[in-house]
Amino acid sequence: MAAKRKAAPKRASKTVSFINRELSWLDFNQRVLEEARDASVPLLERLKFLAITSSNLDEFFMVRVGGLQWIKAQGRAPRDPAGLTPTRQLDRISRYARKMVLDQYACFNEELALALYQARIRQVSMSRLDAEQLKYVERIFEELIYPVVTPVAVDPDKPFPVLQALALHLAVVLPPSEGGGTSSAPRMAIVTVPGNLARFLTVPCRDGHEYVLLEDVLESFMDRLFPGETIDEVATFRVTRNADMQVREDEAPDLLSGMEDILEERRTSACVRLEIAKGASSGLVDCLKKVLEVNDAFLFRIPGPLDLSAYMGLATMTGFDEYKDEARPPQLAPDLAPPTSMFDILAQRDVLLHHPYDSFDPVVRLIDEAADDPGVLAIKQILYRTSARSPLVAALARAAEKGKQVTVIVELKARFDEARNIEWARALESAGVQVIYGIRGLKTHAKVCIIIRREASGIRRYIHFGTGNYNENTARLYTDVSYMTSGEDYGADAATFFNTITGYGRTTDFRKLEMAPTGLRARLLECIEGEIARCGEGQKGHIMAKFNSLVDPDLIKALYRASRAGVKIELNVRGICCLRPGVRGLSENISVVSIVDRFLEHSRIVYFRHGGDPLYFISSADWMPRNLDRRIELLVVVEDPAAQARLNHILKTCLKDNVKGRELRKDCAYHRRHPASRAKAVRSQDAFYLEACRAVEEMKAGRRHVFKPHLPSRDGALE
Repeated sequence: MAAKRKAAPKRASKTVSFINRELSWLDFNQRVLEEARDASVPLLERLKFLAITSSNLDEFFMVRVGGLQWIKAQGRAPRDPAGLTPTRQLDRISRYARKMVLDQYACFNEELALALYQARIRQVSMSRLDAEQLKYVERIFEELIYPVVTPVAVDPDKPFPVLQALALHLAVVLPPSEGGGTSSAPRMAIVTVPGNLARFLTVPCRDGHEYVLLEDVLESFMDRLFPGETIDEVATFRVTRNADMQVREDEAPDLLSGMEDILEERRTSACVRLEIAKGASSGLVDCLKKVLEVNDAFLFRIPGPLDLSAYMGLATMTGFDEYKDEARPPQLAPDLAPPTSMFDILAQRDVLLHHPYDSFDPVVRLIDEAADDPGVLAIKQILYRTSARSPLVAALARAAEKGKQVTVIVELKARFDEARNIEWARALESAGVQVIYGIRGLKTHAKVCIIIRREASGIRRYIHFGTGNYNENTARLYTDVSYMTSGEDYGADAATFFNTITGYGRTTDFRKLEMAPTGLRARLLECIEGEIARCGEGQKGHIMAKFNSLVDPDLIKALYRASRAGVKIELNVRGICCLRPGVRGLSENISVVSIVDRFLEHSRIVYFRHGGDPLYFISSADWMPRNLDRRIELLVVVEDPAAQARLNHILKTCLKDNVKGRELRKDCAYHRRHPASRAKAVRSQDAFYLEACRAVEEMKAGRRHVFKPHLPSRDGALE
C-alpha cells in the first residue's frame, strides 16, 4: 500500500497592495451621496450633494470610462497596479455605477421628493396642474418654448443626427407613414430640450414654490410640434460622449487652434453611456443602442428625472434659507484690510491664509494694487481655472494697459475650461499681455504669481503660492491654502521657475521650491526615505499629509517601506486612494481619513518630522502620476514659524475629524467615524470657521482698546 503523501502546505494568498483607481473614485462619489442621504444635513444641502454626485458621475464617464473604452477598442490589455485589465475594470465600473444610480434615485424619489414637498417645494406633473396653472404653462410654451425647439426627423437611410452630449433629448416615435413604400417600421424624430431655457418652470401657486419640468412641458404639447400625426411614444434620453482626448501638439499649427479642434471633436466622439427613461419601450431602446453603438453594460434605465445635476439650480434658489446651511462669509483679518497696502504688509511678514475661512480678498487685492502701483515693473502669473468675470484677469489687463510688463501662462488644456481660457487668452492679448498658451507636452497646473516692484531699497519681489486656482468664487467653496511672501529666496526661485518654463530652460536647482515633472517626486521620496533612515537610527519618524488623491505607485511603495520601518503615517485623502492602510506587515502604521463636508477639501499640505526640525510644504500637486510626470507643479517649503504652526494645526484637526471623517480600512471600505463615549466631537470645518471668526473678533477687540488723544500742534490746532 502506497504511503500517504503529505499535503502541500497552503500558500498564503498574495496581498493585493493597491486599490483600483476607478473603484476608489466611485467610493468617493458614494461618500458624497451619503451626505445627500444624511437626515441631519439641511434639506437643500442634501439636494446639492445629490446634484454633485450626478455631475461627478458625468465627468467620470466622459474621462475615465471613455479612456478605458478607447484602450479596450485598441485591443490593448495593460493591467493597472491592482492587477485589473481594462475589460475587468469596465465590468466592475458598470456594476458599481449601476448600483450608485439606483442609490441616487432612491435618495431622490423616496427621501428628498417627499421632504421637498413638505417644505413647500413641489414638483408638479402636467396632469395635476389646475386650470390657471395650465393656462400659464401653455402661454409660456407658445411664446418661449415653441419658437426655440426644432424637431429633427430620423431618416433610416441617412446618418443619425449628431446629439449634443449631456443634453436632454426626447425620442418621439410615430406610426409608419401611410403610402410611404414597403417599410412598416415606425418613424422616429428627435427633439432636443433647449439648454438655454430654465429646466424648472415655476408655475403660480398660493404658497411655497411649484414647478414643472421643461421636458414634461414639451412632452405634453408634443402634438403641436407634429400636427396631424399620431404620437405613439415619447421618451427622454441622454448621451455621454468620450472627452478623454488630447491635442496632438506636434501636428497642430498652434496650441490654440489645436484646442479648438479638440472642442469640435468632442461633439461627435463615441458614446460611452446611454441614459433613458425607465418606461421607454424595448424597441426604442434597442434602436438607440444600435445607432449609438452602446452595449447593455453602459445602458442605464433611469427611474426618475434624468440629469440630477440640474437640481443644483433648485438647491440654490432664494427664499428657502431655513433649508440651507447657515451663511459662513469668509473672514478678513483687520490687519489685512484696506487701507494698509499689501506691499507694506508683505514687506514686514509672510502671510498664510486658509480658505474659505480666511477671505481670498488679500490675494485679489495684491494683484489689484500691483496693476495700479507706479513702482511695479512686471507681473508674472499662471491661470489654470478662473471665474467667468475674473477681477484678477481684469487687473492683469489693466496693468498691461498701463505699461507694465505682464506675462501670463493661460493653460488652454484645463479640461472643460478650454473654451473660457481661450476667451481669456485672446482678451489678455488684446490688452497687451504677453500670453503663453501652456507648455508643450505638459499641463501647467502650478499656482504662482510674482510681482516685481522698484522700491527705495532696490528691486523687491512679492510672491503668492497657492494650492488652489485663482478663482475668487471657488475660494469660497474649496478649502485651500495661500502663502504670500517677499522673501528673497522665494522671489529668486519664482523668477527662475518662470524663466525655466517659458524660455527653453533646463532643470535647475531651487532654494525653496521643487517642481514637477523634474524633481517633485524625487524630493518627496527623499523626505520619506529620510524618515525611514531616522527610524533605523532609533529616532521617531512621522509623516502627515493632506491632498485630494493618492495614486502614484512609487510614492505608495515608499510609504509602505516607511510603515514597515516604524514611521507613523497619517493621511487625509479626500478622493482617490490606491493605498491599503492597516495591513499587517505592509501598512499597519498608516491611517487614512477622508472628509466630505459642505466645503470641498482641496488643500495640499505635507509634514515630515525630519528629526525634530520639521519640514512643511504646500503644493499644487496631488500624488498622482499625471501630476508628477505630465504637469508643471510646485512644491513649496514653508519656513515661517507662524505659518508652520498653522499648517500643523490644519493637519492635526483634519486627521481628528470624527463627525464628517470616514476612515479607510484594510478591507478597502470606508467607515464613518463617530466620537467615542465622552470624547469630544471634532468637525474640522466647523472648528476652522469658528477659529477664524474668533481671531478676527479678538483682533478687533484689541484695536478698540487703543486710545489716541488729539494733541495740539505748534499752531494750536488739534492734530
